[in-house]
Amino acid sequence: MIRGFDVNQTELVEAVADKMRREKVLSPPAWASFVKTSPAKDRVPSQQDWWYIRGASILRRFYMDNRPKGVNRLRVVYGDKTKNRYSGKHFMPASGAAIRKIMQQLEAYGLTKKVKVDKHYGRRITPAGISFIDAAAKSIEKSEK
Repeated sequence: MIRGFDVNQTELVEAVADKMRREKVLSPPAWASFVKTSPAKDRVPSQQDWWYIRGASILRRFYMDNRPKGVNRLRVVYGDKTKNRYSGKHFMPASGAAIRKIMQQLEAYGLTKKVKVDKHYGRRITPAGISFIDAAAKSIEKSEK
C-alpha cells in the first residue's frame, strides 16, 4: 500500500494542490492575490495557485506529524528571515491570516478537526484527510509506472 510517506514530497504537495483545486476544497478569498505571505517577503507570490499549494503543504504537515498544531506553530514553520539594512537578518513569522483561513477551510471540508490538549486547542488531521493524501500518493505512484 502506497502512503504519503513513500513518494516524493514535492510531487505530493503538487498532486494534493491539484486535487484540492479540482474538488474545490479550498477557495482563495478576494484578498489572496494582493497579500504577501510574510512580512519578510518583498512581493506577493508569483504563482497564481499559491493558495492551493500552501493548503496542500499545511495538510501535508498535519499528515507527517500527527500532533495538534495551531496557527502560531505554522506561522513559525512558514516564516523567513527579513532583510534589515544595518542590523542584520532577523526571523519574522509568516502571515497568520492566510494560514488561519486555510485551516478553517480544511476543517469545513472535514480534512482536519479541532482538538483540545490540556488547556490548549489545535487542529489534527482526520481519517478523511489521511485518505485524501494517500489517494494523491497512489495517483503519483501510478503515473510513475
